[in-house]
Amino acid sequence: MDPNPKSYPLLSYVFSRLSSFGPSKLPSTPNSDPPFDLEQPPPIHDPSASSSSTNPPQMVDQMPYMSHPKVLASMTHAVSDVAHTRSVLKTLGPRPDLESVDMARSKLAEIESSLSKSLEELVLSPRPVELDRLEWRAHLADKEQQIRQQAEKEKSIYKSILQLHEMHEAYGKLLKEAEEMLVKIYEKAGKVAENSGEVEEANVEVVGILEEAQGRELERVDLSGRKLRFLPEAFGKISGLVLLNLSNNQLEVIPDSIAGLEKLEELNISSNLLESLPDSIGLLQNLKILDVSGNKLNALTDTICHCRSLIELNVSFNLLSYLPTNLGTELRNLQRLSIHLNKIRCLPTSIGEMSSLHFLDAHFNELCGLPDEIGRLTNLEILNLSSNFTDLRELPDTLGELTNLKELDLSNNQIQALPDTFGRLDKLTKLNLEQNPLIIPPLEVVNQGVDAVKAFMAKRWLDILVEEERKCMLEVNEQAQTGWLTRSTSWLKNYVSVVGGSVSGYLGASGGSPRDPYLDEQR
Repeated sequence: MDPNPKSYPLLSYVFSRLSSFGPSKLPSTPNSDPPFDLEQPPPIHDPSASSSSTNPPQMVDQMPYMSHPKVLASMTHAVSDVAHTRSVLKTLGPRPDLESVDMARSKLAEIESSLSKSLEELVLSPRPVELDRLEWRAHLADKEQQIRQQAEKEKSIYKSILQLHEMHEAYGKLLKEAEEMLVKIYEKAGKVAENSGEVEEANVEVVGILEEAQGRELERVDLSGRKLRFLPEAFGKISGLVLLNLSNNQLEVIPDSIAGLEKLEELNISSNLLESLPDSIGLLQNLKILDVSGNKLNALTDTICHCRSLIELNVSFNLLSYLPTNLGTELRNLQRLSIHLNKIRCLPTSIGEMSSLHFLDAHFNELCGLPDEIGRLTNLEILNLSSNFTDLRELPDTLGELTNLKELDLSNNQIQALPDTFGRLDKLTKLNLEQNPLIIPPLEVVNQGVDAVKAFMAKRWLDILVEEERKCMLEVNEQAQTGWLTRSTSWLKNYVSVVGGSVSGYLGASGGSPRDPYLDEQR
């Protein structure tokens, strides 16, 4: 009944370490054979096999973490169900052999058959004349109950055999599951121990670097992938450091002392657990490349704008919803800006001040649009605005002012029309407009490629200019005609005024009409 050490080595070891799970001592006579157990069949004698093949010390030698108290405690807790089931089975008895199980099933089938036959005979038996129908039905019900009770009594012993067999069957599955669980616990313990060793080794390496820095000036330090959880403040004293790589660790905080790395030009702290950057990072005046991608940053400190020597800035794969307002105003030397895989809804208008910017990747954000100032990035060559999905619906006309743009990705958005000035992007050679509900230009034009799109939009822009010119000419003509009529009316008014004045002067200062004697007589 105890688990077979060859099939369940870990389970057997755990049981052997616990007094309540020790091997069962069944009474036996000198001439009697030990009871047969399917979970642990009697061992076959093999002279070449060592008698200590399942000895706990040898198990510990092969699997050293088994001796760790916490590992053993976890395993003991994991096999509690097995222990309980084992105790129950020890009380109920050993597993029935297969012959007994087959016999029990056969007997149950015979009893069921006999029961069916007896009930059929009972139903078909004639009703005695002296009994009325109600009395006969009551008699049949009592008789049926007696027959069924007798059948159940006969079946009980055979059912118990089958139930015990099923319990042992389930116990076997439980042993297998428990062994698999113990294997996982052991493997996890091994990984934890290995990681602890790596962390300890990494910490030793950090101390070694600090000691080395005291003896000579270090320029490059690469501690990537060391599972570091913290960086000592003393790192800020390695004043000659030019490159520092701390990527792929478990850092949650960068110490303020990093401001002491006055000569630092490249800092890689990507793929850590950072939720914020220290304000002192703004004191790194010589920093040219900064990679903080793959962290948990909710915002960038405003002091990052003071790193005016930055050429490359990668803040992708974080939780940013906005960028510092003065980012573009201060970082005029920036050439590459990667802000993809964030939650940014709008770009600061100061981005137009990044006159040196060649590369801008803002895909997988929540951009609702672009500021008009984007058109001032006249050196921009690559622009990725893809996968802003339902948020990005239109682009500003100033996009056409990006005269050096070579690659543009607008896929997976909700853009219905390209800006009218799109045809002015003469240097554009790569364009992705997939997954947009485009109307302008139509899909058949888009499918013909970037040159067809540029030609279509250029012609459309020309048509718009011609139409505007026509409207302007009409307005000029209307104004000219309106001006002639106005001048004519004004001349006529002046003429009437002059004539009226002359007549008034001629008639006299009183302005009255001369009296007619004839009319006076008529009155």
